[in-house]
Amino acid sequence: MDKKIYDSYVKILNDELIPAFGCTEPIALAYASARARETLGEFPDYMEAHCSGNMIKNVKGVRVPNSGGLKGVETAVILGALIGESEKKLEILESVTEDDQITARELLDKNFCRCILVEGVGNLYLSVKAIKGDQWAEVTIEYAHTNITVVKKNGVTIYKKPYDVEGAKVDKSLLNIRDIVAFANMVDIKDVKDVLDMQISYNSAIAEEGLKGKWGAQIGRIFLSWYQPEVQWRAIAKTAAGSDARMAGCPSPVVINSGSGNQGMTCSIPVIEYARELDKTEEELYRALCISNLTAQDQKQYIGPLSAYCGVVCAAASAGAAITYLYGGTVAQIEHTVVNTIANVGGMICDGAKASCAAKVSSALQAAILGHQMAMEGITFEAGEGLVQSEPEETIRAIGYMGKEGMKKTDVEILNIMIGNRLI
Repeated sequence: MDKKIYDSYVKILNDELIPAFGCTEPIALAYASARARETLGEFPDYMEAHCSGNMIKNVKGVRVPNSGGLKGVETAVILGALIGESEKKLEILESVTEDDQITARELLDKNFCRCILVEGVGNLYLSVKAIKGDQWAEVTIEYAHTNITVVKKNGVTIYKKPYDVEGAKVDKSLLNIRDIVAFANMVDIKDVKDVLDMQISYNSAIAEEGLKGKWGAQIGRIFLSWYQPEVQWRAIAKTAAGSDARMAGCPSPVVINSGSGNQGMTCSIPVIEYARELDKTEEELYRALCISNLTAQDQKQYIGPLSAYCGVVCAAASAGAAITYLYGGTVAQIEHTVVNTIANVGGMICDGAKASCAAKVSSALQAAILGHQMAMEGITFEAGEGLVQSEPEETIRAIGYMGKEGMKKTDVEILNIMIGNRLI
């Protein structure tokens, strides 16, 4: 394999598969808030959070971890300011105490923080301002959840970082399923072992917690109580249970993919479950996880981190591809698994992070497992059927374009309905 491609794929895995403590949008707000407080040098009198519509959408309905069950932009910002440990990045809320929770509730009642919608910016945009008397500090994050682009104090820019508007840390245009499979077959495991071990450990733990506790909508528990304990139902149930727990504010970290914990779990937990069922070696599991994680990145490069297109569809299609790999499927069958999945449920809407995400995870994985089964029997949707193109990568690109460009108006209308700007 070309060294540039190999090094790029290793870097994507190590850069993108990082731990996050709770839903990534509220955590990004907490991170920016902590940095703003640190820049200000003291605890502010009040704060403002200027957010894109997609940020508001993805924070509105999800419980902030370690908040005592609270939701919303203001909660995340207040807790971040109370903690003030920005070096923890997406794990910043891990150290919230009961006293912090009490203080946060008091500050919420006093309208300490105000959320303001910002239009004409990228989908992933937030700027947190901390004000104390006539002093103020502002921290802006764009394109990726930990990507601080501007820091200001009293109107003076003290940090500015140019950033590719596409948000790519490495050249993701090199991604394609055929090269991904070739990479998975020959990668030196030591180059990816640490990050994949973390993904296996963290994501399996929160899935088990989701099944044990009464988290969220309890989609995972319901699946196990109604369906036979066959591998596909266990895989779906455990993944949904992880989402149940995470959306309900479970204080456990997950390893994300494409900036999303739900996508990180959907990429990994079904693959882990199938590898165990098929009695695969640890090395075979690592190689399958390379396929799943990188195939998700391949799809998401065309859509972006936040949109009206539900990202777990990409992650589920990728898990299906890895399952086909574990069954000894050919490269063509792996490609067809992805095509079969996204041609089926591509376009499932994202109306924010909340309890029903676990149900969407289960629906997407059912489509992915069907896509895998079709591919193993030599069946795939053909070019000209809807958005399916003559080549698998062209289909991925077409679905991505639909998700990013075609669903822009949908995204706006979803937000307007959610914040009450539309009479239904």
